[in-house]
Amino acid sequence: MKLFAKILLSLLVGGSCIALALRKIDLRQTATVLRDVSLTTLVLYAVSLAPVHLLRAWRWKYLLRPIGVSLSFKRLVVISTVGFMAILALPFRLGEFARPYYAARETNSRMSAVLGTVAVERIVDGLVIALMLFAAYLYSFTQGQHPYPAVLAASAWAALLGFLALTAFLGCALRFTEPTIRLVLTVTFLDRISPRLAEQSADKLRSLIQGFRALHNARDLLPFLLQTALYWGANGLGMWLLALRLGLPIPVQGAFAAMAFTGVLITLPNAPGLVGQFHAGILLALTAYLPASLITSVGGAYAIALHGIQFAWYVAFGFLALLFIGESPTSLRSLVMESKRAAEQGGK
Repeated sequence: MKLFAKILLSLLVGGSCIALALRKIDLRQTATVLRDVSLTTLVLYAVSLAPVHLLRAWRWKYLLRPIGVSLSFKRLVVISTVGFMAILALPFRLGEFARPYYAARETNSRMSAVLGTVAVERIVDGLVIALMLFAAYLYSFTQGQHPYPAVLAASAWAALLGFLALTAFLGCALRFTEPTIRLVLTVTFLDRISPRLAEQSADKLRSLIQGFRALHNARDLLPFLLQTALYWGANGLGMWLLALRLGLPIPVQGAFAAMAFTGVLITLPNAPGLVGQFHAGILLALTAYLPASLITSVGGAYAIALHGIQFAWYVAFGFLALLFIGESPTSLRSLVMESKRAAEQGGK
């Protein structure tokens, strides 16, 4: 029932976003623009995803090292590639456990600790895109440019405050581990409902917080932050160059704002393949920089091209990496089931 509810919620979110995206584009004009896009343009953008992909995978090394998990660059890329594919292709981020599952299994580490590194990665990414979106909003406001749509302005504030709060939680959990665990058990009433379950949950939380260790160590934290900045920078520049080749006259901060707002939007329960959410995020962000007449045609083509190339890239390389992952599970379905079970157990 829980899985059914998650899938249903993700489909509702995706359906709502598809309806929103369709209201902003003219399908006939968009199809005309897409037919005229040169193969060179599509290939150039696909090639720009290579450094984005490698940086995204490589930086995880610096979060894993403080908890004693060591993987070769080749294994790190293979495991991460399967994980990226699973996250993108499946609804409600059901593939989120794939990377920590394989990393924990190969190194005989506790999965809850590896999951802690993923939590740090997600919160730092969220803070980065929130800062980007807020900076774009402030720049537009101070320059007296076209006013930001209310949904973008509200998202800029909400994302910034939300991810700052989560970042503060990371620091507090690492510095005051036991008080944080007691607070979580008290708020969730687990200590009253089931002392045995509360004890098990406390053990998992304690292990999860161990995954935050990179925040203590500048030797690992600084390279991770540098590669994170390079990863998001390369991603935004690739989106900007594709926009220019398609004839969208947006400033570079417009491409970064579109990337950031879409990143914030897909933190909601995501539809399979991010269909709808991705497109709605790009189109809504473009309204701050372009007239509606351009968004209905070229803007729609831009959103579809971005999503299509990224989806094809991550799914194609993900299934290829699945062939080199080693032992079972070697299917997406079994991977999701086994990784979810390992996450719930929290052990090795």
